[in-house]
Amino acid sequence: MTPTGAAPVPGSHPDRLRWNARYTGGFVPSFAVPALAVKALATDPPGGPVADLACGASGTALLAAAGGRRVAAVDVSEVALGMLRDEARRRGLGHLITFVHADLAAWRPEPRCYALVLCTGFWSAPVFAAAASAVAPGGLLGWEAFTAEARRSRPSLPPQWCLAPGEPASLLPEGFAVLGQSDSRSRGRRQLLARRAR
Repeated sequence: MTPTGAAPVPGSHPDRLRWNARYTGGFVPSFAVPALAVKALATDPPGGPVADLACGASGTALLAAAGGRRVAAVDVSEVALGMLRDEARRRGLGHLITFVHADLAAWRPEPRCYALVLCTGFWSAPVFAAAASAVAPGGLLGWEAFTAEARRSRPSLPPQWCLAPGEPASLLPEGFAVLGQSDSRSRGRRQLLARRAR
């Protein structure tokens, strides 16, 4: 599997502390698979590994590995990664998943090496650019994040965590074709699926 570059996460990193706290104290993971992951994996990505960014304790990495793909599961919380690792081992999938403890802001993937790069529930334009650069020819980029409209019902949501109108499709580099971008107003989220030209 192509290595994923990531600097060590400082122990005092605020996101690490926040998410570790969320995943302790009785949290029971469901390992649910986001709908975008199901759609992306059914949209004929080429052969090759998958990168699941800000994976938390979701089932995306497990679904991709169950289909025989190698997966890089990347998250800032080592607690979430530990939960995912334990479940992967329980399902006999641990040998297919590389667990990467990283701050996505410092994540530096190999260029054009992943058949699918997927991220749900997180937004950062620089991370999106890094993710796009990691998509292999013919590969897919799937993204889901909050929209600015989500702040109407969740005013505490920081604006920088939200997509502006047209994003993320408007930020795709040359060579990508949008397969679909849609909003879920009830959830205040937008999904994108795009393919890099071969």
